[in-house]
Amino acid sequence: MSERINNTAPLADGEAGARTRILTLVGSLRAASINRRLAEAAVQTAPDGVEISIYEGLGDIPFYNEDLDVPGSVPAPAQALRDAVAASDGLLLVTPEYNGSIPAVLKNAIDWASRPYGAGAIKDRPVAVVSGSISPNAAKWAHGDVVKALGVAGARVVETAHLHFAGFGERFAASHPREDAEALTQLGATVHELVQATGELVSA
Repeated sequence: MSERINNTAPLADGEAGARTRILTLVGSLRAASINRRLAEAAVQTAPDGVEISIYEGLGDIPFYNEDLDVPGSVPAPAQALRDAVAASDGLLLVTPEYNGSIPAVLKNAIDWASRPYGAGAIKDRPVAVVSGSISPNAAKWAHGDVVKALGVAGARVVETAHLHFAGFGERFAASHPREDAEALTQLGATVHELVQATGELVSA
């Protein structure tokens, strides 16, 4: 259900087939990550007229370095991310917690999408944050750091869409989150709030 969406051009208002596009960034690079599976379950909750895609390739993006951020010669993986963020109507970030904070790969993505400062692709983009971990804390420290970084980067954080999953090592050990009715309901509510924030909510 996930797909690579590099260099997707936005549809013009009124263009046939226009859809609300939600881009999902997952903070874990592990293929079998439960956070990755939460993102896959979120894709399943997309209402009519909404397309949710999981971005592939965050691990290919070099760490942000202003020496690399030169117009016309930005590294291709970083430019592809910027283009994908710019082509989206909203972002859904799904984060685990590494050593009590945000995973480096997700922070790096926010850094690249925030530049040039004040005019980055992420500026004014509605963003929802989902966090989850095996601990009772539900990755809330990482969640808070992601929200802070997004705010500084100029994103429009949709606080009503926030979602936390605690102790999911046991909850999702034997089944995919898309098989958990409660998880789907919660993810669906998050997606609804995020899409509504884009101003383009399509009634199911």
